Amino acid sequence: QLQASGGGLVQAGGSLRLSCAASGGTFSSYAMGWFRQAPGKDREFVAAISWNGVLTYYVDSVKGRFTISRDNAKNTAYLQMSSLKPEDTAVYYCAAAGRSSRSGWTRMDDYDYWGLGTLVTVSS
Repeated sequence: QLQASGGGLVQAGGSLRLSCAASGGTFSSYAMGWFRQAPGKDREFVAAISWNGVLTYYVDSVKGRFTISRDNAKNTAYLQMSSLKPEDTAVYYCAAAGRSSRSGWTRMDDYDYWGLGTLVTVSS
């Protein structure tokens, strides 16, 4: 099970940290990813991190503003979001991938498990 939390309402330029708590499996065996879905749009990749935290991947629109990390001892992945923009408004989902990926875990079908989303609203 994956449980995302930390969403909320923030002004443009502000920061939020999302958390994704995992239970029921060997967290350190899974790559973790964050996706988001804005109203009326398809779900899109945001960031991913390898099982050991060595490799990270980001969509271009968040590079330099968002940081993905993980704490395997706490079975938790994080998405630190800074310099938020109104276009970052979306429901954010975390996901776990139990296998390697040539795409850097950027595709939805790379993932085996999904959590319920957490809403991030950025006001202008």
